[in-house]
Amino acid sequence: MNLLLFLIVIGVSFIIVKIGALVFHLTGLPWPLATFQALSCFTGTGFTTRESELITNNPQRRKIASVLIILGHAGLVTLIATFANSLRTDLVTIYRIPFVNSIVPSYWVPWVNLIIIILGIYVIYRVVVNSRLAVKLTAILKEYLVRKQVIQPVFFEELIGVSGGYGVSRIEICPKSPVSNKSIGETGLLKSNIFVLALERGGEITPNPPADIKIIPGDSFVCFGKLTDIRKKLCAAEEEGNV
Repeated sequence: MNLLLFLIVIGVSFIIVKIGALVFHLTGLPWPLATFQALSCFTGTGFTTRESELITNNPQRRKIASVLIILGHAGLVTLIATFANSLRTDLVTIYRIPFVNSIVPSYWVPWVNLIIIILGIYVIYRVVVNSRLAVKLTAILKEYLVRKQVIQPVFFEELIGVSGGYGVSRIEICPKSPVSNKSIGETGLLKSNIFVLALERGGEITPNPPADIKIIPGDSFVCFGKLTDIRKKLCAAEEEGNV
């Protein structure tokens, strides 16, 4: 029972971190950074000072981080208790199954449980994090959160500001964006002195993307230029109200 509970808690923890990363992503964080920050908040480790400012300076992200931290502490206590009990031989001998006991001596049971835990964590990781089902469920959940307005998505986020109104910003392309379904070269961004530094698509980052790459809804750009021009060129009119 303790072994099963341990694996259930591990599975729920992976799901919570996945949801936390998705919600962080909706607030404007790039997906790799959102995943790292969700894992950092949940486990209480690896929370770097510079990146933590992206969380603490945003009220919406602070609320998300607070929930992840509380759930992470509760999950950690449960994991420690169930893991310790899973390796105790005195608890295992309470449940006597003749066939199993004849094959696996009682003093081997903790090691068998440890192997099961390792395999279980690997399987859960593959299913929850790196599977097509996880990608589809994440997309469905994202659509639900946006439709129900649980999280107000951010389409434009200023990352670095410099003098003269210039800066580095992150923009998520929506279907109504003026550049949607065009190549980077066709958008005329360079003529407006807007430089695309990186493209994020499906969790993968492409630095300095080529001019012939086609822009599709859901892409995220990191651009340098005049911030007002970036909004005008890349954001739909109704998106500017969410900036």
